[in-house]
Amino acid sequence: MRARPAPAPAAVTVPADWPATEAEARAVQDILRARVDLTGPGPEVGAGTATGVDVAYDDARGLVAAAAVVLDAATLQVVEEATAVGPVPFPYVPGLLAFRELPAVLAALAALAAPPGLVVCDGYGVAHPRRFGLASHLGVLTGLPAVGVAKNPFTFTHEPPGERRGDQTPLTDGAEEVGRALRTRTAVRPVYVSTGHGVPLDRAVAHILHLAPTYRLPETTRRADALCRAALKAAVTEEAGQD
Repeated sequence: MRARPAPAPAAVTVPADWPATEAEARAVQDILRARVDLTGPGPEVGAGTATGVDVAYDDARGLVAAAAVVLDAATLQVVEEATAVGPVPFPYVPGLLAFRELPAVLAALAALAAPPGLVVCDGYGVAHPRRFGLASHLGVLTGLPAVGVAKNPFTFTHEPPGERRGDQTPLTDGAEEVGRALRTRTAVRPVYVSTGHGVPLDRAVAHILHLAPTYRLPETTRRADALCRAALKAAVTEEAGQD
């Protein structure tokens, strides 16, 4: 399957009622958190499509670039790519990063012609201090099945998983399991998987293992990371040329 060429970046529209303060953002989280689906079942592993989303920032210019990369879930070949570039709509506040990222991510997803299928976010789902990270927020707003896969455990703890690929241990907050520390490569540090929306944790882990056959990070994340960085670089270069 040949990937469609990526079009020019989509424009980012920030809704007029988008939260502007920490208090407003936390109130939105409190309302939407009750809508998170932790049971799914979500798509079958290796079926349909899987879409990676990621963002990159230029804080000096107040720009954020988002990328959405659709892969054939069976072959991991790129089906389609889309980007979006716009203003950063919310200040940096730990635990509220979704409010900085979502307008651009939603614009990139909206620019796709291919169905996104499972959405894999570079970040957290319910493995979040308020149990409502980017993957959960995105899933609730769009209705898409979503999973979070992060590079570090944030504020949570876990026992070291075994050294072999596929070994995993619970990521916990006290007695509560909020995700898994998952070894995607033998003898390489784990990634941290959590349910976002519409996918149970065991299946979320299985999806990430399938999407990471070679590297520590899943192909969805690797490709979206490279694309959003390229889109941001192009946008900054264009803006600098207009200064």
